[in-house]
Amino acid sequence: MPHFAANLSMMFTEHAFLDRFDAAADAGFTAIEFLFPYDHTPEAVGLRLHRSGLTQALFNLPPGNWEAGEKGFAALPEKFADLQQSLRTAVPYAAATGVKRLHLMAGIADRADPAAVAAFRKSVRWAAEFLAPHGIDVVIEPINPRDVPGYFLNHFGFARDLILDLQIPNLKLQFDIYHCQILHGDVTMRLHQMMPIIGHIQIASVPSRQEPSGEELNYAFLFDVLDHLGYTGFVGCEYRPRGNTVDGLGWFRPYAGARS
Repeated sequence: MPHFAANLSMMFTEHAFLDRFDAAADAGFTAIEFLFPYDHTPEAVGLRLHRSGLTQALFNLPPGNWEAGEKGFAALPEKFADLQQSLRTAVPYAAATGVKRLHLMAGIADRADPAAVAAFRKSVRWAAEFLAPHGIDVVIEPINPRDVPGYFLNHFGFARDLILDLQIPNLKLQFDIYHCQILHGDVTMRLHQMMPIIGHIQIASVPSRQEPSGEELNYAFLFDVLDHLGYTGFVGCEYRPRGNTVDGLGWFRPYAGARS
């Protein structure tokens, strides 16, 4: 049975951010993820997490100025020092939450530019080696250009080939089923092919990015696929509820309380 993690950046937004931890636990979730914790102190985030009895599945490394359109530094040669500092910034939050995987964002760059490719390889290697002594995996995630135009990492095959080429034990793929369906389709076969390198999975309906029920994808079938493939990691619920978060959790109730 999948172990679902509520995404607190998108779900339970009826509450202030730090109050969403308790709301997720009350709804039956045993794990959470979010985009960024950096507007709050590590101590405040860790306190709410542990008080609620939740497990931290994932969060992103600092992306730069998100409001100005920055989406990470890893593929930007001139931003390598910022990439290094982003990792140092994240470590206290990782310690406070006990998270075991961090998402390294690539940034806005042209994947056809050799300098961007070289910068991304360098950044991925540096990040993985920096975080290895902390017992943390680095995950990289292909993102579709409809949601993030110009994002460097926009192809699952490129991400797979890079991970297999670098052969770094704590470098994994963040397989967002929503992005995969928009970019490539053929989700089930890609899960079969890429399962050995997958470190985290995320879900949302396509095309609306709302609750994982209806629309293009049969998630009940895909959850069975994950079980068949022996996936025991987290499945992040990175979707925007159609209305009140709890009212839209009918899809989740058969799985509430599950732990990997």
